[in-house]
This record gives sequence, structure tokens and C-alpha cells, in this order.
Amino acid sequence: MRVFDFIIVGSGSAGSVVAERLSASGRHTVLVLEAGGTDRRFFVQMPLGYGKTFYDKSVNWMYKAEADPGLGGNADYWPRGKVLGGSSSINAMVYIRGAKEDFDEWRERGNPGWGYDDVLPVFQALEDHDGPAKSLGRGGPLHVTDCAHLFHPLANQILKGAQEAGLRYNPDFNGATQEGTGPFQLTTKGGRRMSAARAFLRPAMKRRNVTVLTGAMVQRIVFEGKRAAGVAFTRNGRAETVMAGREVILCGGSVNTPQLLELSGIGDAARLAQFGIPLVHANSQVGENLQDHLGINYTYRANVASLNQVLRPWWGKLRVGIEYLLLRTGPLSISLNQGGGFFRTDPSRQRPNMQLYFQAFSTVRPGEGERPILTPDPWPGFSIGLSNCRPTSVGSIHIRSGNPLDAPKIVPNAFSTEHDVAEMLDAVKFLRKIAAAPALSKLIVEELLPGPQCRSDGDLIADFRRRSGTVYHPVSTCRMGPDPAASVVDPRLRVHGIEALRVIDCSIFPNIISGNTNAAAMMVGAKGASLVLDELT
Repeated sequence: MRVFDFIIVGSGSAGSVVAERLSASGRHTVLVLEAGGTDRRFFVQMPLGYGKTFYDKSVNWMYKAEADPGLGGNADYWPRGKVLGGSSSINAMVYIRGAKEDFDEWRERGNPGWGYDDVLPVFQALEDHDGPAKSLGRGGPLHVTDCAHLFHPLANQILKGAQEAGLRYNPDFNGATQEGTGPFQLTTKGGRRMSAARAFLRPAMKRRNVTVLTGAMVQRIVFEGKRAAGVAFTRNGRAETVMAGREVILCGGSVNTPQLLELSGIGDAARLAQFGIPLVHANSQVGENLQDHLGINYTYRANVASLNQVLRPWWGKLRVGIEYLLLRTGPLSISLNQGGGFFRTDPSRQRPNMQLYFQAFSTVRPGEGERPILTPDPWPGFSIGLSNCRPTSVGSIHIRSGNPLDAPKIVPNAFSTEHDVAEMLDAVKFLRKIAAAPALSKLIVEELLPGPQCRSDGDLIADFRRRSGTVYHPVSTCRMGPDPAASVVDPRLRVHGIEALRVIDCSIFPNIISGNTNAAAMMVGAKGASLVLDELT
């Protein structure tokens, strides 16, 4: 039976970083188990290719949440990466660390070493930024691109409209403040996606002490008493077991990590008994405390050209395709979300509570099972989107059976608090304020979604319940904290009550952060690896 010093389950945003850091000295053997396959696929590497991977089961778990009363009874679609690099290989590439206050709240919840001043150097060591912003690091493995010079002209007009509506220009959402509007920084380099796999795992795979197995579906953690001794998995139709000389580290993210803990006997005792899973350690917090950002778009028909006229016709596809293949530039080389910002729905709030997304592009009528980024509407159109930064609604993710191949039961409980409903109502009203600004109103022919008939508060609430959905930032299902009765891992990311088992991914967030979660997931990977290395004797 094979033995490795460290076994890492999952090669996503955090897992790729953990693998690179633990193997860097050459003194420790590292095994990475990934259920998906290679990231060397054209539509993974091409930034705008995530429109293709959005419903591609070869790289995507394609989960579906339970029907949610808060979303008008809709069962929301939850894409998650099933590929080297995990969701960093299929996401929209926006790089935002989170607000200073978010991490200070982590520390204040009893997690020393996780305040903003503690994690900022970790972020900066990861980063290699090519733009003028001074907040981001330089020389790290993760390249971050400033895309301001790649803005579509219509995106610039949306940006101008947001400023006319009262938001100041902010060229750097990772700087002193998030508030304002401006271009996004993206995880790309040379016109290609800079996933965690490209930045961290691929370099680590060149080391003799690193083994990466794709197509490895982990079934359960193997225990010796209350010590994690290894993992059992299937690969190519064959059952295998590998042992860990030092630690098993779970990096499956907020969906798959609680699933694997429960399948392995760590979770609520009654739930595990229901599925005939022998109890190793009782912890009712596993899979609980789910938080996620919810988003919605307001979409407009314009009287000037948008990216629709570039990407929809065959000759437009041909032109941008040749441009991308020859030069690695053009609209295929960046994200659909070129810019955005952060704002307060109420000036009395101490900091922003909503995030904006600007898209010089529209897809009013996508069919079931498609996200036609590369085939947009036939008319000029654009969208202004938003998502809540710190929702108070809390859901859960749990196994629905003892079979590892059964998708977990995702219960978001979206808009289940009056707070979340009230702030989203204020937020969508602000979207219309941006659209009414002089820079945009002169370009708008009509509001397509939700449409001018949607006016009353009741209508607006019904609309955002019906049309909102996840923006793919689930966190906190194995949250970090000092109290075993209220958390799953301690501040050093060790699973409470278990030896040699850690969780290092975004499921450990004590609470959701403001903005996209990919950057913070990689930070957790780097900091978590340093905690592991600090304890080696």
C-alpha cells in the first residue's frame, strides 16, 4: 500500500496552492487526488471559454440545488469545477481579495492570525500584478491583469453612468477601499486563464515528490481510531487505498468537503445513522452555516453597438477567433464582467453592501442547459448586474445518501431574512438610477428585463426572487472557530476532535467576504499550508 506524507483531496483554488507549498522544499511527498481530468482544454484556457464550460459535464459537477421558496420555487443551478484547478478553471476570473473588515471579523470571532494585517502579506506573496495599482504584489506565481485598456466602449459608458449616479471612480478594488466603480482585475496572463492549476499546481507537478492522480473519486477517509490515516478512492473502475504519513488535507470546497466528511463518519450523528454510516466523530456543524452571494441582472436594448454585434454573427466569431489565436487579445481574452464596483444601498451604512458587474453584452433568452456567451442576443444590448456582499440568509449542504456518487443536497435558503430582501430591493432600484443617468439613458432604447411594467416594491421583490441566483461563491460549510460546538475546524484548520485531518478551502470561512471568493480561497490555501509546515517536527 502506498504511503505519502500528505494526501490532498481536491486540486482547486486552495488545493493547488497547498500542493505547491507543501512540496516546495522537496522533503515531503505529496499526493493530490482530483476527481476530474486535465485542464489542458481550449475552452478552459481561453478566458471567455467559460461560457462553454458552464454546462460541460467533463469539467463541471453541474450541481442543482433544492427548489427554494426564496427563489420563487426555482431549483438553482450550481456549477463547480471538476478539473485540475477546480472552479478557478471555469470561473469568471475576477480577482478581489475581500474587504479589510471581513478578515478583521474573522479574527474577532476567535481566530487569531486571520485578521487583515495577518492575511495581507499572504495575498501579496501570491500575486504578480501587471498594472499601475500599488496594492497588489509583484513577482508571485499568480498573474493578475489590469483590463482597463481592454474595455468595450459601451462598458465605459456604463462606468460613466455609475459615476453620474453618485459613485466615485475606483481603479483598484484591492486598494484602500472597495467602494466606487471601475475596471476589474482578472486572473489572466498573455490572454490565457491564470487558474490555480496554471499558477501553482503545474509548477509543482514538475517536482519528483509530487504525484497527481486525475479521475480519482475519493469515497471516504480511512481512520485509525480518531486519526485520519489515509483515503479510499476509485480510479479507472478499481478501488484503491493510500495512506498518509503525516496528514490528510481536504480541499474539495464548500460542496464536496462537507460531503466527504459526512461520508467518512464526521457529522451529525442522527443524519449519519439515517444512512448507515458508522460514526467516527459527532459534529452537527458539518455542512451547516452555508452562505452565498445572490445576483441578478437588469438588461437593456441599446441604440449603439455592443459585444452582441461582435460575438453573434459567424463573421464576428471568425474575426475575434483569429485575433485570439494569433495575438491572444480581443474579447475572448478577458472576462464577460469587464468592470463593476461596490456601493451602499443606504448612505448610513458604514461600508458597501452590494457589488456591481458591467457587461457590454446581453442574453435575454438563454435556453435550458446553455449559457450563450458566445451567441448573444441579435440586437445591441447590455446588462448591469449586482450581488449582495454579506447576506444574512443561511443554508446547508449535506449528503442525501451513503453513496459518494450521489450529488449532495444543497439548500441555499435564499432571501430567507427580511434584511436580505430589503437590501436587494434598495439595490435593484439603484440599478435603475444608473440606467437613468445621462451617459446611459441616451443609449437605452428599452429595459428588457425586468421591463417597465415591473414597478411596485412587490413586483420588484417577486422579480428578483424569480430571476436571482447564485453567483457561485458558497462558503462556510465547515467554518473555522475556537468552539467545537459551533465550528468544524479550529483556527489552525484542524478538524475538531480528529488527528491528522485538516480542511483548507473556502468552506472554512467564518463568514462570507465582500466580493468574489477565488482570491481568498487561494490565500487560505497558502496560509493553511504554512500552518501545516509550522507544526512539522
